[in-house]
Amino acid sequence: MKPAPPLTITNGRLLCTDGISDAASPVVLLCQGDRIVGTSRQIDSGETSAAGHRVFDARGMVVMPGIVDLGVFEIDKPAFHFGGITRAALMPDQAPPLDYPARVRFAAAFGKPDLWVHPLAAATRGLAGTQLAEMALMKEAGARAVATGRSWIADSGVMLRVMQYAAMLDLPVITHAEDTGLAGDAVATAGEIATRLGLPAAPAEAEALAIARDLMLAAMSGVHLHIRQVTTRAGLDLVRKAKAGGTRVTCGVTPAHFMLSDIAMADFRTFARLSPPLRSEEDRQAVREALADGTIDVIASGHDPRGPEDKRLPFADAAPGMAGAETLLPLTLALVRDGLIGLPRVCALLCTNPATILGIAAGVLEKGYEADVAIVDVDRPWIVDSDRMQAQAGNTPFDRQPLQGRTAALFKGGMQVGQ
Repeated sequence: MKPAPPLTITNGRLLCTDGISDAASPVVLLCQGDRIVGTSRQIDSGETSAAGHRVFDARGMVVMPGIVDLGVFEIDKPAFHFGGITRAALMPDQAPPLDYPARVRFAAAFGKPDLWVHPLAAATRGLAGTQLAEMALMKEAGARAVATGRSWIADSGVMLRVMQYAAMLDLPVITHAEDTGLAGDAVATAGEIATRLGLPAAPAEAEALAIARDLMLAAMSGVHLHIRQVTTRAGLDLVRKAKAGGTRVTCGVTPAHFMLSDIAMADFRTFARLSPPLRSEEDRQAVREALADGTIDVIASGHDPRGPEDKRLPFADAAPGMAGAETLLPLTLALVRDGLIGLPRVCALLCTNPATILGIAAGVLEKGYEADVAIVDVDRPWIVDSDRMQAQAGNTPFDRQPLQGRTAALFKGGMQVGQ
């Protein structure tokens, strides 16, 4: 195959975790093959064209790393490309689960060349929470972390062994934080809304209890613990304290939990049936505070497209999950417009931190890294339409909501994809 000519992205505002370049002094990003060669100040695009370069004029838009989406339930290329996602960490909750090396190996190769999938190995066989899965072989097959999936491992002895084994292999453990003894079959957070709707509900403390135990086990084992979603003030306070005490812990959240409270369920909207469930307004504000002060390390889409057969049911019977890949970037940019965070923090939350947790060389625009680049028009307005989404299903709680910010072009390994 003939190698692609070099790529030069001109007139862009380069975004990284330590700042963004001035619009008055646009930067050029130079790529050779599938790698970033470096950056330079504005040069004449005619000269690069004469040298045989492919030239993309960013026209003053933001040039940022391709998004690394930490924790998706379905590989959905059209939705990922629309949303500026070039790498996705696949949750082990598949059919069958990712609890066997061959399944992990297949998942790791599935999206190439225009999307890289980083499988998360099941912590236990069948995700049943009893017998440990063969993590070492799954790491060799391409697993970048170990995960408990949508469930919490109730047996503390099993969870400690999972963490000890993962620590020995230098693999992060990614957990779901809901104490199953309290949560049971609940579909909502206990409070006024759940009471009015007559929904099975669990106290918000179910999250904090799960986090408290897992933090103690992480401190005992020395493992890097990543709590995929922390959605309550009590849970965030525990994470904040553990970080200050030196525990190797990071945590994430999805946009739904900083944009919506349980009021969004008031008309039995099953698109707002999520796991963990939507919380109170006080907890939503706590999540926003944690995004601002750095307690939360990652924003992920939790992409889980569900069709009518899963969502057009009574609320308690509907499957949890939302199609989140296409709205991940604009909803995160909304935090910038609200004055909560700056653009460099967006880059950290969506790109650099997820890549660091997974141990992959991505999430930054630096020499030698793969040329995964998103060109983003941060001011472009658009309206979410669940009937016209690129995802396999349009189950979004943000249907008909006006947003700002959209990917104008996406490059994976220096080759333009999607769009």
